[in-house]
Amino acid sequence: MSESHTTNAEKPLLAATGRGLECRAGNFVIDPYRKTRVSVITHAHADHAKAVADIYYAAESSVPLLKKRLGENLDIRGIPFGQPFTLGDTNVTFHPAGHVLGSAQVRVEHNQDVWVFTGDFKRDPDPSCEAFELVPCNTFITEATFALPVYRWQPGGEVAEEIYRWWQSMKATGRTCVLFCYALGKAQRVLAELTRFTDETVYLHGAVAPLTDIYRQAGINMLPTEKIDLRKKDNDFTGKLIIAPPGASGSSWMRRFPKAVTGFCSGWMRIRGNRRRRGYDRGFVLSDHADWHGLLKTIEQTGASQVLTTHGQANALIRLLQEQGINAKELVTQYGGEEDTDDTPATDNSNNGDD
Repeated sequence: MSESHTTNAEKPLLAATGRGLECRAGNFVIDPYRKTRVSVITHAHADHAKAVADIYYAAESSVPLLKKRLGENLDIRGIPFGQPFTLGDTNVTFHPAGHVLGSAQVRVEHNQDVWVFTGDFKRDPDPSCEAFELVPCNTFITEATFALPVYRWQPGGEVAEEIYRWWQSMKATGRTCVLFCYALGKAQRVLAELTRFTDETVYLHGAVAPLTDIYRQAGINMLPTEKIDLRKKDNDFTGKLIIAPPGASGSSWMRRFPKAVTGFCSGWMRIRGNRRRRGYDRGFVLSDHADWHGLLKTIEQTGASQVLTTHGQANALIRLLQEQGINAKELVTQYGGEEDTDDTPATDNSNNGDD
């Protein structure tokens, strides 16, 4: 799509407002962060999914995660990927974003003007979620979490092999491995990637376990897992791999593992100093966001003549796109990206059964 349909700058199809990414033609808000009647949700991470709407539309496979995080009694309407539905004067479709299970790009069409909001996305193969789908459009709204040339990812299987070898080497010395991963998406991806190398049980922090159960119910193949129950006094985690959210690092929860070595799994580990500043023994570069090459490739393939960025390190990307003749600029939003924020509790809720 080379021709731009966004000549009316005063009334863009999607606009960043105080409520979120608002579509006035459709009378809805994408990923709202303030009270609204109708919302369209890209995925279940806390910076994109908040309990602020009367009605929620989301990709069908994300509904169990959204209900777990936002509330079982909310009016959340699951729509299969690729199935159009009408909101106001617009046609809306969800397309896989490849970020986490159920993550969606939102395609909005009005009077032959097509906009796509990616939410968070990645192009790399991931056995724990639906693969990214390219969606041609006139205006492409993209994240820019890792929009610098230094950020380039190696295949997930290679990173999983690094994690496995670290785990086995620590087991040989009688240590416990605690790997910090974001509770939704990253933890389950690690569990799925590791099935190439082992069938050993992995132990989970109380914030990770219920989300992993939802992935398993969705048919995602992962290593066997067991939720850590700290009420058991005879627990011995020597030689085991434990997955916990970053909020547990440095907390009293870690005192239960006196022989632990720690690792952190994130795209931020591409910069070596980040691991040292955060105090982890090992860093593993595994991201659920597009890297620099993935961003550029996707923008080119959409054919969009206008590109808007919502969050991240946008300056270099915008300059490059403008040099290529693309109308590129930044939208100011409150989205942060799963690699920027973690909404999981710092303490394990295993003792009281509250997941």
